Amino acid sequence: MSYLQELLAVALAKGASDVHILVDSPPLLRIHTALEETSYEPVTPELAEIMLKEMISDQQYEKFLENRDLDFSSEVPGKGRFRVNAHFQRGNIAIAFRAISDKVPPLNTLNLPKAVTQLVDLPRGLILVTGDTGSGKSTTMASMIDVINHKYGKHIITVEDPIEYMLTSEKCAIEQREIGSDCPSFASGLKHALRQDPDIILVGEMRDLETTSSAITAAETGHLVLSTLHTINASQTIERIIDIYPAGQQNQIRSMLANTLRAVISQVLFKRVDKPGMVPGVEIMLCNSAVRNCIRENRIFEIPNIIETSRPIGMQTLDTSISELLFNGMISRHDALSHAANPEKLRRAISA
Repeated sequence: MSYLQELLAVALAKGASDVHILVDSPPLLRIHTALEETSYEPVTPELAEIMLKEMISDQQYEKFLENRDLDFSSEVPGKGRFRVNAHFQRGNIAIAFRAISDKVPPLNTLNLPKAVTQLVDLPRGLILVTGDTGSGKSTTMASMIDVINHKYGKHIITVEDPIEYMLTSEKCAIEQREIGSDCPSFASGLKHALRQDPDIILVGEMRDLETTSSAITAAETGHLVLSTLHTINASQTIERIIDIYPAGQQNQIRSMLANTLRAVISQVLFKRVDKPGMVPGVEIMLCNSAVRNCIRENRIFEIPNIIETSRPIGMQTLDTSISELLFNGMISRHDALSHAANPEKLRRAISA
């Protein structure tokens, strides 16, 4: 076993979510949100280069030198897989690994609201899972696809950068396409997916106008589309999508989005204080007639109030979710207040 494979095996055994390789520093592990040094010697520039070349082809290495960044996936045989980003910092190679579980966790083990489970039964429309990097977006989407895979006979196509969870066809026929090796871009993969007779399309991220437009068109033409954005709540998600478009097209996209968007699931991961592990705080917006009218008429600022008053149908604000996690003893007061949209209101609720 090479130095790299040994290090990654140790990281998986310790339950690390991330591994960081920086020149002149020992490898670092992130375990339950905290970075920890390993007992290995500091990484040299030569060792960093050896580790990178062990994982990629000569062609990929040339691309890395040209672009100064490279995303790919790597595997420790029999142990687990990683999503990897190689980059330069201070003129030296640095590598960031994100551990990917071998098995898709069952949706009912993720501490998500019941409304998320009901979304897998939708025949068409756009479902967005949002949050910061490392907030569990990919896990949520993979778990939703896994439920569909065991429940319905559908054709599912995923376009990912890179492929994270390896999905095995059960009742569904699943095709997974990786950016770079299987298709050149999200926009290209999504455009061609529409000609491959899919029922469900998973797009790893809506990064640009072309991808966003294709995803909305796919949802509008009768497909169920799941994708992600790096936004922190439903209102910001809707504004981000609309702002991608030129001003002259924004009224049209508001109408299209109002018709196609079915739900926004916004996540924040918290370190648990009651036991080892992580737990998500989750905002859920379901597109009922009130939400659709707000999108169509550019009254996005009213959506938080609609979410807050629509708990009986499954909606909830992030602060409501955080409050429940805090009162159930699952997260710390400090973490709750630092992630709340309205910390002062939460502080008053805690003191009451």
